[in-house]
Amino acid sequence: MRVLSLSTLYPHANAPNFGVFVERQMQAVVARGDVDLVIVSPLGLPPFPLSLHRRYRALRYLDQIEQRGGVGIYRPHFTVLPGTGGRFSARLEAAAVLPLARKMHAIAPFDLVDAQFFYPDGPAALRIARALGLPCSIKARGADVHYWGHAPATAQQVRDAAIGANGLLSVSSGLADDLAALGAHRSKITVHRTGLDRAVFRPLDRAKCRAKLGLPLGGPVLACVGALIERKGQRLAIEALVQVPGAILVLAGAGPDEAALRALATSFGLSDRVRFLGAVPHGDMPVVLSAADLFVLPSASEGLANAWVEALACGTPVVTTPIPGAQELLTDPAYGQMVARDAAAIAGAVNEMLAAPPLRDAVLAGAAGFSWEANAAGLVAHWRGLLTG
Repeated sequence: MRVLSLSTLYPHANAPNFGVFVERQMQAVVARGDVDLVIVSPLGLPPFPLSLHRRYRALRYLDQIEQRGGVGIYRPHFTVLPGTGGRFSARLEAAAVLPLARKMHAIAPFDLVDAQFFYPDGPAALRIARALGLPCSIKARGADVHYWGHAPATAQQVRDAAIGANGLLSVSSGLADDLAALGAHRSKITVHRTGLDRAVFRPLDRAKCRAKLGLPLGGPVLACVGALIERKGQRLAIEALVQVPGAILVLAGAGPDEAALRALATSFGLSDRVRFLGAVPHGDMPVVLSAADLFVLPSASEGLANAWVEALACGTPVVTTPIPGAQELLTDPAYGQMVARDAAAIAGAVNEMLAAPPLRDAVLAGAAGFSWEANAAGLVAHWRGLLTG
């Protein structure tokens, strides 16, 4: 089976953590040996002179053909138009990728076109699949549906892609319901859970991890992993810290909200209790998670967050919001608590779990069954089903 997969969400030299879960999945697919997989990860660049902005400048010099972890990556450039709400991104992505896709298809025909993120990749993949006369699969991960599926400039494109694709994947049942609400037939949506590198994400010695991070050995430590953006809720975690005596909050991630979050911590007199680690390499994340007593992520929306699963695999229980993906994962009190997106509620759950922490082995059971091998097997089975069904 030969598959062309589009994913603007994919790591590169300038952003090694960007979409690392897509990369891990595709490496596991290639390792099986039964799929000839071609990844196209288009790079969006604005017109000159905006392309000279430091946000985009480095992207212009990335290798446009690359091997990463045994997977071949093509990175054609496409035009993005700031200030248009992403309205034209899918169309421009498809226009940039289609000539390359036609050329490769003529040499060695593809069986299927796949998208690993719903927008702009989903509508772009559907355009390319129709041009080549191939079936199309699109995966929903969370914000790609919750945001782009309701934004005025892109909502109709997301709906049309959900209805037009031959098959859809969703990281959780709740997100599958959201796709169905957009008009997709529920029967063509397959729940496809995330994977986990079990050799990397495992419990490490807490004292050693705290020493490595420069954290005190005594007292509670809370970890929050994710981009520093409003949707992830770090602001609420900081506000909750006021009501958790002596605790330290470790924020692993980078993003546009960092300055505001630092100012918030200072305004509450918490500068010494909120530690900003910046972007932590994915392979080092078990140190952060194992150092913590609890993982706190007050997200407004998620599909099924990889970080929840990785925390459980390190033996660290979770405090998060009662969004559908969390309800599907945190099915035992030992795995954590789900509370309102409110600082007082978060603090109450944190204090309760710190007072009566679950046994680490009980927490580890929450990540049982997750692996990249199982994830790849499910993905390949889905693709084959679209070709044979």
